[in-house]
Amino acid sequence: MTASGAENQPLRIAIVGAGPAAFYAADHMTKQKDLPVEIDMFDRLPTPFGLVRGGVAPDHQSIKNVVRVYHKIASRPGFRFFGNVCFGSEVTASDLRRHYHQIFYATGAQTDRSLGIPGEDLEGSHSATEFVAWYNGHPDYRQLEFDLSVSSATVVGVGNVAIDVARILCRTPEELAATDIADHALEPLRESRIREVHILGRRGPVQAAFTPPEAKELGALEGADAIVRPEEVALDPLSEEALASAGRRVRRNVEIVQGFAASSPSGKPKRLCIRFLVSPVEIVGDEAGRVSALRIVRNELRQTGDGRLRPHPVDQFETIPAGLVFRSVGYRGVPLAGVPFDEARHVIPNERGRVTDPATGQPVRGEYAGGWIKRGPSGVIGTNKADAVETANCMLEDARKGATLRPEAPGAEAAERMIRSRCPGYFSYEDWTRIDELETARGQEAGRPRIKFTSAEAMRAALNAAE
Repeated sequence: MTASGAENQPLRIAIVGAGPAAFYAADHMTKQKDLPVEIDMFDRLPTPFGLVRGGVAPDHQSIKNVVRVYHKIASRPGFRFFGNVCFGSEVTASDLRRHYHQIFYATGAQTDRSLGIPGEDLEGSHSATEFVAWYNGHPDYRQLEFDLSVSSATVVGVGNVAIDVARILCRTPEELAATDIADHALEPLRESRIREVHILGRRGPVQAAFTPPEAKELGALEGADAIVRPEEVALDPLSEEALASAGRRVRRNVEIVQGFAASSPSGKPKRLCIRFLVSPVEIVGDEAGRVSALRIVRNELRQTGDGRLRPHPVDQFETIPAGLVFRSVGYRGVPLAGVPFDEARHVIPNERGRVTDPATGQPVRGEYAGGWIKRGPSGVIGTNKADAVETANCMLEDARKGATLRPEAPGAEAAERMIRSRCPGYFSYEDWTRIDELETARGQEAGRPRIKFTSAEAMRAALNAAE
């Protein structure tokens, strides 16, 4: 075959996944002046942008503005999007190796960690991932149901996702109606009878994973008072020491939650109780097998041999009434068929983004990883840029020295024929652009940012009707 990167044979790259890491990698690769590059981006969903569309909270519209950058990247010559294509079944790793010089995996961390406590399988016990996907209109979760007729809910975890879930449960109907929350979630949330929401953190405020803007927002909710117990945000000597060497984010977090503790409730209709130094030990059920309460234990922080502060139970228990429990204690990547996987860390094994063979530790020629499937579930949207650029630089280094795959049929037309034969109902980027216009127009009519289509069938029907 002709050397990849020559004028008559561009470097052909398949990107599996269409979230931030995928687009940042595409951006870096297509900016090269000395190397012609073509990108084919695949996603199981009919729409691009990953968690920016399906994970960012609907009341955080400004964060979603990053898609304008991604749209510019997708508009460059040589970029194609193939949505509604399932990697591993409809298109396999072997297929991609036959058509591309390099493959970049950016599939994120798709499952959540469990609490590992009794009662976790009771009706009314859910992952925060499911709830977030439901209210954001993810096609896989649109049919889920959550019993919002209960009076109290508990969110286990103090990361930004946990904060998002608690905030959405506390928002007023008027606040939610001004967002792009999915219609199938808006109506039940309007009728919600939840009046008390608990957020539980197993360590103290110094170790909390949320960011200051997220924390500050909890104190400015129209319909809920943020309540913090002073004794749970009073720092012990170990936490004081940790705070002294911490960055601005941590210091600001502590300042905010200690401010909540010093304030008195104003009498808003809902209470948002933010707890620290407590861990769930059992989800309690009623006679019908539904969640009725959460049993928690008090913790104290102790320093381990590696210098970290870990929570240890102190044999003081409490029971919190709860009709719903949402766990938000971390996420895990899942294996991709035909791709190496680290079962212990739940990531694709890699060295600076180069996929490695678990048996030998050596790089797998032409295959790379980025985002959460590369490093684990950490950071915010912007964190993926430096991560993706690191991998992309390795891809460029390998391409320039000829260390790529040797595909049998590297032409763009051959790849498209294969995709059409396997997935005749795929969605192109042009399809997405039209869907975006239709969703935005529907939203404008209702005074909202957009009204989402929440299934591939609804999207295809809307495209056909608009022709």
